[in-house]
Amino acid sequence: MVRYEQDPTSAGTVVSRMRALDAALPRRDGIAVFNRVYLTVTTEADRRVDAGPSADTRAAVTLNALFAERYLAAVEAVSEGRRPPACWRPLFQFRHHPGVRPPQFALAGIHAHVGHDLALAVVDTCRVLGCEPVRLEDEFEEVGELLASLEERIREELMPGPDLLRLADPLTHLAGAWSLERARDAAWTAARALWALRGLPEVAEEFTARLDTAVGFAGRMLLTPLPG
Repeated sequence: MVRYEQDPTSAGTVVSRMRALDAALPRRDGIAVFNRVYLTVTTEADRRVDAGPSADTRAAVTLNALFAERYLAAVEAVSEGRRPPACWRPLFQFRHHPGVRPPQFALAGIHAHVGHDLALAVVDTCRVLGCEPVRLEDEFEEVGELLASLEERIREELMPGPDLLRLADPLTHLAGAWSLERARDAAWTAARALWALRGLPEVAEEFTARLDTAVGFAGRMLLTPLPG
């Protein structure tokens, strides 16, 4: 269960915490690499929400903030000496590994965040707003656009240029082995399943634990150290 010391639906609170992380972490730190690109697109997403119809604002802000809170809670757990969710453990374990390239850190972060956190954030939002997942379908699609922007920024800022990125390069293989679209579809399915299981807490807990473990295992593959 996520602990909320401040209003979790405050976009300003989420962004300020991410900015504090950006200022505190070394730039080559794997968490810092992911946090940097996530902060940029989250800030842009907040501007879009502020410019959108007021009727849609609360649901969009709540989902975005609770989604980001899952990542921030993992960072907080590690800083306090606790174990983060299994999906985030590979990134924290390899965050300083010299053989892991920046794009791998960023993609592993988005993999953990989409594969595990997004489904739980949808359920969190449904509980906060007292609604069914179908009510959040438009907001989920907006988050999908945010994630697509995040992936695009990762590829633009962190991936080598076309003249350096060859088909045989291991980084090309790793980056091509993960699909954001499939991960988003799986997250939506998982969110609906978890909501349907809310009256069976033991089953829901087991489902969540297995999802967490599976995402963590795949994340470890994304962080395979590569030759320089």
